[in-house]
Amino acid sequence: MDKKEKLSFGQTMKNVGYAVKLCMSISKSIMIHSFFLWLVGYFEWVFFDGVFMRKIVDSLDQGVGFGPILSFILISGAVFCACSVYSNYVENVVYPLETNRLFGGIYRKLYEKARNVELRCYEDSDFYNRYTMAMDGAEEKVTAIVRGLLGTIIGSVSAVVVFWFMYEIDHYAILFIISPLIGNFVFGNLKNQYEFKRYQEQAPNEKVLNYVSRMMYLPDGAKEIRLSEVFALMKKQYHEATLNNVKIAVKYAFANASLNFWRITFTFTVIFEGVLIYAIYRKQVTGSITLAQLTIMTSLMVAMTWILIRVFENIMEILKNGVFINNLRNFLEYEEKIPQDQDGELPDKVFESLEFRNVSFSYQDEGTIQDLSFAITRGQTAALVGHNGAGKTTIIKLLLRLYDPTDGVILYNGKDIRTYNLKAYRELFATTFQDFMIFGMTIRENVLMGRHYDNEAELVVKALKRAGVYEKVESLKDGIDTMMTKEFDEDGVVLSGGQSQKIAVARTFVKDAPMKIFDEPSSALDPIAEYELFQSIMKEGKDHTMLFISHRLSSVKNCDKVFMLEKGHLIEEGTHNELIAANGKYAAMYKKQAMNYLALENEEEVKL
Repeated sequence: MDKKEKLSFGQTMKNVGYAVKLCMSISKSIMIHSFFLWLVGYFEWVFFDGVFMRKIVDSLDQGVGFGPILSFILISGAVFCACSVYSNYVENVVYPLETNRLFGGIYRKLYEKARNVELRCYEDSDFYNRYTMAMDGAEEKVTAIVRGLLGTIIGSVSAVVVFWFMYEIDHYAILFIISPLIGNFVFGNLKNQYEFKRYQEQAPNEKVLNYVSRMMYLPDGAKEIRLSEVFALMKKQYHEATLNNVKIAVKYAFANASLNFWRITFTFTVIFEGVLIYAIYRKQVTGSITLAQLTIMTSLMVAMTWILIRVFENIMEILKNGVFINNLRNFLEYEEKIPQDQDGELPDKVFESLEFRNVSFSYQDEGTIQDLSFAITRGQTAALVGHNGAGKTTIIKLLLRLYDPTDGVILYNGKDIRTYNLKAYRELFATTFQDFMIFGMTIRENVLMGRHYDNEAELVVKALKRAGVYEKVESLKDGIDTMMTKEFDEDGVVLSGGQSQKIAVARTFVKDAPMKIFDEPSSALDPIAEYELFQSIMKEGKDHTMLFISHRLSSVKNCDKVFMLEKGHLIEEGTHNELIAANGKYAAMYKKQAMNYLALENEEEVKL
């Protein structure tokens, strides 16, 4: 995404056009009713001040009888009443319903785009800021642009009509419209620009405020907050973000206040007071207009003033929201580097080989994978090992096309994985991530993850048994249909870290995929539970190709291949026995871990 930039008038108007098209694609009703609502509203003003008042005053001057005047008033009242009924219907029925529809439509598009963009976007703070601003009242801004645009068009036509009525009475009085032009177009536009700059500068601080607020009511950090002093740090973050927002507000306060003063002065004071003084001068000093004309001209000037004010307010609202809507437009028009819906050749479901050939990957100008080459063939069980930061998880992300290599190529069955239909390619893999997520759904849904099978319950139970957590699930009141987390259900279950990890592993067991990947699947388990889980994982390898990451080298002893990584380089490759015999870094790491296990065992014996 592009960095923050000052938008030209042309770009802002393109954003306005985009908002109108977006609204039309989701809710044409808002467009139609906004048009008629403005039409009815301006008709009332123009009719009352340009026709109704003139008719009444002229009738009184001409000595027309009470009956005709009363009839005209009653008919006009009926018309005004009908207009009022329609206006209330639109404001209280149509807009609430259609705004919700627009809200849903826009957010569906935002969520679809958010799901479709590549993983790297979520690791980019600028992208996150833009996403936050795009989500911030998007439907309100789109509605404001649509209503403002239609109000400007119909209001301008109404102003021309009133302008003509005024021109018939006095040619020079119309010069007063220059005043609100200056007030709104000059000072109002400058004020809106300053407000948008302030909004942009405050966005990073708002992100901090939202984060701290979220952490205070989510269960994620509840224990740490209560058992440590981290709340003081969060409070400090919140306080600093608030102070920064205050400083930014103070920075723009004088300019905004000054510009607002001059906007109000030129928009309201000059035209109201000026027109009144001018009309009285014409009547009392020069005697060039009658009392009836004075009354009508004053009424028309008031109408013209408010019409122009509304038109200019609508224009400023359009320009302001046209700038804000730039975030929404940029986000929705962002061209994904690895789109979720990318089409391509359908891969063969029979796994033959997977090869990294001279693959390098850099992230934020830091090289994490360097000229990496290795291959896994059908039926093999392979492991990636190494210290933290060696690049193990990055390899999994490259393999699943969450990232694409900076250089080199990844081949599935001899073909570049970028040529395949992305969704079909990813379906070839069943993966357990170390940083797995448990969702506010049932255990069954957390295992199936949206997939559907003929014998779902049987498959879920089988997967949970193999993961070693079914005994716990079976003890729950609703079994596999027990709701997880208390996000939506007070009776929802909150499992331990190890039990939750086994639920995540069950996802990989239940999915029928030719290759299964386990990224640190036992990090939250005790040694006995880890041993039992790896027994199940190794059984899975009899019918599938396997790749897993483990920080405990004792768990990779039975793998067909072990790849030892260090700082993004493949430094050793072979079976466990071959690497031990080579007496290299793998052997040193294994021996060091073995000594720790032995020391732990001796310590337990002493305690006994």
